Amino acid sequence: MESEPAHSELRYVRNIGIIAHIDAGKTTTTERVLYYTGEIHRMGDVDKGNTTTDYLEEERERGITIVAAAITCHWKDAEGHPITINIIDTPGHVDFTAEVERSLRVLDGAVVVFSAVEGVEAQSETVWRQATKYRVPRICFINKMDRIGAEFERVYQEIEERLLESHPIPVQIPIGAGPEGTMGEFQGLIDLITMRALFYKTEDLGSSITEVEIPESVRAEAELWREKMLNALSDKDETFTEAYMAHLEGAELSTDQVVAALRRATLTGQAHPVLCGSSLRYVGVQRLLDAVAAYLPSPLDKPPVVGHHPKKGTELTREPNPDEPFCGLVFKITNDAHGDLSFVRIYSGRLKSGTRVYNAGKDKKEICSRLYHIRADDREQIQEAPAGDIVGVVGLKDSVTGDTLCDAQHPILLERIEFPETVISMSIEPVSSADKGKLAETLNALAREDPTFSFRVNEETGQTLISGMGELHMEILKNRMVRDYKLKVHVGRPRVSYRETIKKAVKHVEGTCIRQTGGSGLYAKVTIDLEPETQPKGAPVLHFVNKMKGGTIPAEFVPAIEAGLREEAKSGGRTGYPLVDLKVTVVDADAHDVDSNDLAFRFAASDALRKAVQDAGAVLLEPIMKVEIVTPEEYLGSVTADLSSRRALIDRTSTRGKLMVIEARAPLEQMFGYSTAVRSLSQGRASYTMEPLEYAAAPDSLLEAIAGM
Repeated sequence: MESEPAHSELRYVRNIGIIAHIDAGKTTTTERVLYYTGEIHRMGDVDKGNTTTDYLEEERERGITIVAAAITCHWKDAEGHPITINIIDTPGHVDFTAEVERSLRVLDGAVVVFSAVEGVEAQSETVWRQATKYRVPRICFINKMDRIGAEFERVYQEIEERLLESHPIPVQIPIGAGPEGTMGEFQGLIDLITMRALFYKTEDLGSSITEVEIPESVRAEAELWREKMLNALSDKDETFTEAYMAHLEGAELSTDQVVAALRRATLTGQAHPVLCGSSLRYVGVQRLLDAVAAYLPSPLDKPPVVGHHPKKGTELTREPNPDEPFCGLVFKITNDAHGDLSFVRIYSGRLKSGTRVYNAGKDKKEICSRLYHIRADDREQIQEAPAGDIVGVVGLKDSVTGDTLCDAQHPILLERIEFPETVISMSIEPVSSADKGKLAETLNALAREDPTFSFRVNEETGQTLISGMGELHMEILKNRMVRDYKLKVHVGRPRVSYRETIKKAVKHVEGTCIRQTGGSGLYAKVTIDLEPETQPKGAPVLHFVNKMKGGTIPAEFVPAIEAGLREEAKSGGRTGYPLVDLKVTVVDADAHDVDSNDLAFRFAASDALRKAVQDAGAVLLEPIMKVEIVTPEEYLGSVTADLSSRRALIDRTSTRGKLMVIEARAPLEQMFGYSTAVRSLSQGRASYTMEPLEYAAAPDSLLEAIAGM
């Protein structure tokens, strides 16, 4: 018998994320998973602030997840093989979408948790979209079946209808729904593959499961759901179609055939198995772990990772094999008293403690002085890690989120992680002037850690502006400065991060830089055409085109012209906000044999763009938010009237159980303090979520007000 290849143990690794809307029960589910896998011996509670993965002070106080926490646990698959599961518990609040984005970029599979009461919510759609973008196979877990108003079928339909490219296939159904002591209470589950009923005991925290025949009262319903499962599966998997046809003619259909077909369909994104339970009441979590082992991919099931050569630009691939050259992606950085800890997903090769690696994007060598396996805020030192693993690395100096680390002899550059634009800013200053230097250090540390946080110093006023994804995001960053960095700061009121573009195209605008005062001076002339052009997401905000005839000016000055244009676009137009969506064509230039240099051409290009923007006319772009409000029907009129007064456009209203759901688009500038307003309009009974949607033209009156400030 041939020995298995060295990387075969990767078959028994699962890198998964737990993703959902805020309050669907992700952290509680993770806590139960850790308990049943033997990683912890006492389960924490989100409300008491003692869960394993919500370890930041801020998370424990608020009862929400803010940073994605990584943790490793062990389970056994159906054949008894030990399975290593690396779990990342992600935030559900929209202000921390970037945490989900970067986690999904490096994970192989995901468990999407839905509340059986609220169903598919705004952030559920966002995380689903992100998972679809990175082609992450998913299984769905309908949680909170023990709550008043829980409905499995309604949530199943919402997954089918509201989520893009969703293919739900039921694998379990609940027996009853609702809290203990009510009519038709939630009692257990029916496994549609084995057609057995499962009952859990709350007394022993769900550790013992009683498996019995399906009660007669629910047998007919179970048969219907099983047919639905087999039918859906036969549409998605060709191999299974033949077995299903034979089954319709009386042949036996084995459990193994169904499980194998579900696995194949899940790995290709053609199926999303749906399970249910109640994490708080200890029901269904072990079966969820079985499903993770059975249906979600190992690193070997994923296609080879694709990148390109940093110098030649040729496409390269890396197999998930420890014998291939090393390559990994930095997807997160955390900063604590011991310095930076970088989270790295290893795609190929091995990473050893103390080795030098190459950062392909920055063309720099880095030293991985120590490697760790991370367990939330705890760490265990290791000497080396193979392909497929997720590790913490200490010692990286220049690498940031999205950077590729690789073997210097075999360089490769993987696709970077794209993050949304910041939409909100506020001014910040230290309470004591002695802390000015410390403020700059702290802001740099936070910006390294959080790619959706940025800061800039206004050259004219000397004021520091910090920018982020929302009011909660900014508040938490401010609290971290005080708590973690011991820095006392004053912050201004939140302000909207506007952008600016132009109304019309202008031709042949000349910019100059002529300073000749005896001796060496500065001389450059640059002529440009400027036109509005929407740039694709993730592309630079300015599209630069060189149409000068060869020999007009020495070629080495062209990059200086481009740099001058980009700097001017960043420093802003009429209102001082950054310029976006521009196409600049350089049509002519003039140089002097002695006095022309890079600096002169930067100044001239900057001057040309400034004049062109003035001639083209300014358009102010404001961030538009996607808003979802859930309210009892009697307050619908007041809430919609209030939205109209905030320049909101209502896209649709629908019902969710006894509640009304309003979906709207509204300018962020009108939505500050909305949580207080919506509470007072509905006597505290309505809730809302808000996420950035796009930038759109603001009314001229707003442009005049800002420009005239």
